[in-house]
Amino acid sequence: VQLVESGGGLVQPGGSLRLSCAASGFTISSYDMSWYRQAPGKERELVARISSGGGIIHYADSVKGRFTISRDNVKNTVYLQMSSLKPEDTAVYYCKAFHFSGRDYWGQGTQVTVSS
Repeated sequence: VQLVESGGGLVQPGGSLRLSCAASGFTISSYDMSWYRQAPGKERELVARISSGGGIIHYADSVKGRFTISRDNVKNTVYLQMSSLKPEDTAVYYCKAFHFSGRDYWGQGTQVTVSS
């Protein structure tokens, strides 16, 4: 069972990035999927969450209108499109899969750095 994030990197303020989280060893279709982030010296925080069917989406206030979470259950992948990036978006971004039974999985994280 594995979640692998990709797509992070260095981007200038105002730029965009798309993160991907590919699952293997299980199918995400019955899992709520989330993106979290953790900046240096700060606690990990929820960025966005999408329900298993995709009908319920939640964003942190700090990213509303700039980030979009989506999922492709056929490709077993969840995405985070990030636009209008700010220096305060700099963090390690983690993908999480959560099943209503209480089972959850985390990825290893991908670094996003927003700097000029």
